[in-house]
Amino acid sequence: MRPRVAAAAVLLLFAGCSGGNEPSAAPSSVATSVTPEPAPDYTPDTNLADDMAELAHLAEQLAHDLDVVTPRSGEVVGADLSWPQCPAGLGIPQRRSSGQPLPLESSEYVVIGLTNGPAFYPNPCLADQVAWATDHKMLVSAYSVISYPDADILQRFGDKGPYDGSTRLGRLQNVGYQQAGFNVTSMREVGLVTPIVWLDVEPVSDWEWSTDLRANAAVVEGANRGYRDAGYQTGVYSTPLLWSDIVGGLSFGIPEWRAAGQTSRAEALNRCGDDWSIQGGRALMGQWVEAARDMNVTCPGVAASLGNWFHQT
Repeated sequence: MRPRVAAAAVLLLFAGCSGGNEPSAAPSSVATSVTPEPAPDYTPDTNLADDMAELAHLAEQLAHDLDVVTPRSGEVVGADLSWPQCPAGLGIPQRRSSGQPLPLESSEYVVIGLTNGPAFYPNPCLADQVAWATDHKMLVSAYSVISYPDADILQRFGDKGPYDGSTRLGRLQNVGYQQAGFNVTSMREVGLVTPIVWLDVEPVSDWEWSTDLRANAAVVEGANRGYRDAGYQTGVYSTPLLWSDIVGGLSFGIPEWRAAGQTSRAEALNRCGDDWSIQGGRALMGQWVEAARDMNVTCPGVAASLGNWFHQT
């Protein structure tokens, strides 16, 4: 692995999406040996594509975005936020929020995190963050942390989905599928519309990935299919090293959002290059950390078609 790619993996542990090892917004967490139960009111969908009325409405909204989002030229700067930016003290014990700073008002878009770290635990102030983005007339998209299931989650969701629940990999794919279903439900409840959901694949403390890369890949495969069955495009947020360490050679060829860590806008733009490819997809954004905020910049050529990737609130 190239030395600078290895360095990126280290940086991501200190700066990146507000997900797994929530770098830039790392609040003090309360250690606990008890894993909280997933949201008890979630009813898994065995086929997310069955909700055709909802999908038709989403398609209509997103088609509207292609017309109303003004094409830009050059680079467009935005941000991302999630549970660490919630008022202090919210969330599960392992991921208490700490009131980290919200994106700069100069940001033109924001990518909102759907989970409170690991899957099946919702961002505790998702509705407020969607309202904030709407009030500021920002373009919006969403990301979700993908995580490996414990025995309880595997038992609850392993046979609920489109995959063969009699096999180990099928059960893991079904869990990933239901992670997507859980987040689709969260988005619909708060009116978050987005053409794409980014799959955040990185280490998740307290919910560590297994040592079996094929098993890890099965979870990510299921999540990818779940969002697509629900009518969303998907993309990947990670680094080349983290991705390969977790899921090996898994490749969807979908768009990529590439983390640079606590560096600079120039380095984030550098990640748009072919030598930083994660799984063979087009680079759409680079991310860096500045003043305790996750900042993002569009890669060359993306600004002309922002309506493909963001919803106009």
